[in-house]
Amino acid sequence: MTVVRGLVPLWRAVLGGALLCGVGLLPWLSRTDPALTVLKARSAERDPTPEALESVRSQLGLDAGPLRLLGSWLSGLLRGDAGRSWISGAEVTPSVVQALGVSLLLMAGALAVAVVTAGAVCARTLWLGARRQLDGRPSGGTGSALLSTLPDFLTASVLAAVVGVQLGWLPALGWYGPQWMVLPALSLGLPAGALLGRLLDDMLPGAFAEPWALAAAARGVRGRSIARQALRRCVPGLLPNVGLFVVGLTGGAVAVEQIFDIPGLGRLSLQAAVAQDLPVLQAGTLALVLLAAAAGGLARLAARLLVGPALRDGALSSLHRPTPSRPTALPLLYGGLLLAVIALGLARDPLELDTTARLQSPSWAHPFGTDALGRDVLARVGHGALDTLALAVAVSAAALVLGVVLGLLPRLSGPLLDTVNAVPPVLAGLLVASVAGSGASTPAFAVAAVAWAPLSAHTSALLQQERATTHLTATRGLGAGRPYLLRHELLPAVLPPVTRHALLRLPGVALALAALGFLGLGAQPPSPEWGLLLAENQPYAERAPWAVLAPAAVLALLGAVAVTAGGGVRWPGRARRRRSVKSLAAQPPATPLSSPAAQQPATTAIKESR
Repeated sequence: MTVVRGLVPLWRAVLGGALLCGVGLLPWLSRTDPALTVLKARSAERDPTPEALESVRSQLGLDAGPLRLLGSWLSGLLRGDAGRSWISGAEVTPSVVQALGVSLLLMAGALAVAVVTAGAVCARTLWLGARRQLDGRPSGGTGSALLSTLPDFLTASVLAAVVGVQLGWLPALGWYGPQWMVLPALSLGLPAGALLGRLLDDMLPGAFAEPWALAAAARGVRGRSIARQALRRCVPGLLPNVGLFVVGLTGGAVAVEQIFDIPGLGRLSLQAAVAQDLPVLQAGTLALVLLAAAAGGLARLAARLLVGPALRDGALSSLHRPTPSRPTALPLLYGGLLLAVIALGLARDPLELDTTARLQSPSWAHPFGTDALGRDVLARVGHGALDTLALAVAVSAAALVLGVVLGLLPRLSGPLLDTVNAVPPVLAGLLVASVAGSGASTPAFAVAAVAWAPLSAHTSALLQQERATTHLTATRGLGAGRPYLLRHELLPAVLPPVTRHALLRLPGVALALAALGFLGLGAQPPSPEWGLLLAENQPYAERAPWAVLAPAAVLALLGAVAVTAGGGVRWPGRARRRRSVKSLAAQPPATPLSSPAAQQPATTAIKESR
């Protein structure tokens, strides 16, 4: 066991070095000439003559080869020198440190918004649990599902256009003080908080059903205190995902930083990746790798401190749901509405151009309006659903299987998870495209390469607590082996919440797939993928909001289907029959005629008649 623990830092270092090597070899893996890319980034008007390209190669030392360049950068890094930018010629370390500071400040604000949002999402469950009224509560969370599926760049565009420009309440561009941080923090924190709140809301019923909560309620402890301790009981299972959000909000907030003109690390890394400015890209990636390792380590340490000695002594209770949440008919309603929109869109032509009907508002002829080229938005939403949904479901299923399998091996997957989490989705798409080439499968491989990480973190956190439960200790004491414990105890406790987590992330997977296609790493315009619709119509959000709101509403509808289906589906006919059975059961039983109570009124009546 000690040897295995000693190998974990070595495994982490190997993975981090492999990531940096992959980033350093990016131009050569993509089979492009880095001298040409750098020349175009420096001056787009300059002709790429052989003399100009040779000058760039000699200046940057490209003739020495990628391995020589990578070794020179690593040797300079040991001396605290991250090199100079290939584009501007400035030192890399000050620019990366400054961008990292901006991103960390933005992340702190977004995390504060996320915590408040998560508290609002699970407030109802805390209120009912404090009053012992959680039995059979219906699966809710539709509003949080709609909020968690909102793309961050769409939220940022709406807030910048409405709050920043039209109303003028807060500044919308730049980074000059605390006021400039409010709108970007809201854009990033609201969806993240809704997702964290849903995960927390899913764990709270199990905490309120534990013996300590029942004993506290029986002794007259205030419900507020019980709710506070239930919250503390569930938070350790979420801390690994909070660590993932910390890194994701720092390096993955590219769209928000672009919209609000924020000089953060995500924007700097994207610009360096597009221009193949390797020293800047490598330094930014190294900063994210170190941040991911620190955030993951602090999250695991905080989880151990919150749980306390019970984790070491195996004295925890299982966070199984005490009773399944009451199924509802909402998935049928949302699913039927989604299918109706898709069916109506499939009956129309998504590529028909009408320049006389550009950016028209919704009407009978165009229920969702038209886009900037006069194309029917409903038709494009309907036709884009087929490829987008099928690919998103396949990627989500693969991410779920991979996340659960790797989550069962925490010592192997922990360092791998931190390393993968340090790669923004755009950079992952570029790396995958460099190896596999651009094509329809490139976005799927890129998203699947990073989508398993939060599911694996969730699995590891739940598994760690489930292994410390009393019933598992008792089962092991009765002679149960590891295969039996895994099949009959651990997997039944881990799979349901992780599956619901995967359903929550399904709309985000669909959006990430289409967004990578828009960046040229997959399907190209005029493909009617949903993410492409959002990105193409985003510049016209102020003038023609329907062109953006329609695909966003369909994505939100997909999120509502996924979230409500996690609590079970109830057919309306069965609900009526169940209510009729309950009403009959509530009636007092009929007294048999042969019983003394039934015979007494009859005997009295006979005597009175005599």
